[in-house]
Amino acid sequence: MTGEIFDPTKEAERILIVEDDTAIAQGLEYQLRNERYRVFLAKNGKEALQSIQRDDPQLILLDIRLPDMSGFDICKIIRAEGRTIPILILSALDGESDRVLGLELGADDYVSKPYKLREVIARIRSALRRSQCYLGTQYASSSFAFGDIRIDFAKLRIMRGDRPVSMTPAEFHLVRMLTSTPGMVYSREMLIQAIYGESRFQEARSIDVHMHHIRNKLEADPKHPQWFLTVYGFGYRFADKAER
Repeated sequence: MTGEIFDPTKEAERILIVEDDTAIAQGLEYQLRNERYRVFLAKNGKEALQSIQRDDPQLILLDIRLPDMSGFDICKIIRAEGRTIPILILSALDGESDRVLGLELGADDYVSKPYKLREVIARIRSALRRSQCYLGTQYASSSFAFGDIRIDFAKLRIMRGDRPVSMTPAEFHLVRMLTSTPGMVYSREMLIQAIYGESRFQEARSIDVHMHHIRNKLEADPKHPQWFLTVYGFGYRFADKAER
C-alpha cells in the first residue's frame, strides 16, 4: 500500500518516493515532511504507477532495484505516457553507464547512494524550479519558431508541424535557454548551473544526453544538426540568423 503524510496548513508540493527499503523510505519521508512537502510512498513499481495515476505527484524520487520491476522500466513507462514530471533517480548503481541509461530513459537527475539528504533536498528544489518557476516570464518573447518547429513558451507547447513534441522539464529549459540567445555559446558547466542551480553535482555527460534527446525530437537529421550545434571542446549554441 502507498502511504501519505500531509500538512493541512499548506498546499504543499507533492512528491512520490518509490523505494522498497523501509528505513531509507522513512528517512526521506521524515526529511521531506520537515521541508513541508506532501509525501506519497510506494514500495514497488505497481504501487508507484497507481500512485502516479491517483495522486498526480509533481516530482518522483525513484529507486532502480525494486521487487517487481526496474526503476528504469518505470521511467520508460512514465515518459511513454507523455508525462513530463521530474524524475530523480536515487540508486546504489553509480556507474557511468547506469547514469547515462537513466538520463537516456528520461530521468532529469541521478543521485548515487549513499547520499547526503541536504544534497537530495537541493536537487529536489532545483527540479521543481525547472518544472514550474522557469516557465514564467524570464524571457522577453513568449514564442519562437525555426524550421517546422513552433514553440509557445507561455503554454509550454512545442509543435513539429502539426504534431506536439513531448519534453522533460530539463529538455524544455535547455531549448528555451539556447533559443533565447541565438549564436551565444554556452559551456556545459554553464548549462549545468542554469539547469541544476546550486546543485552542481552533475556531470557534463548529462548535458550531452539531454542535447541528444533534443536533437532527436527537433532536428530533421539528428546526426547532422542544423539548429542545436556543438562547439567542440566547450559546449553548445543555437544557430544564429546567418546560419538559418
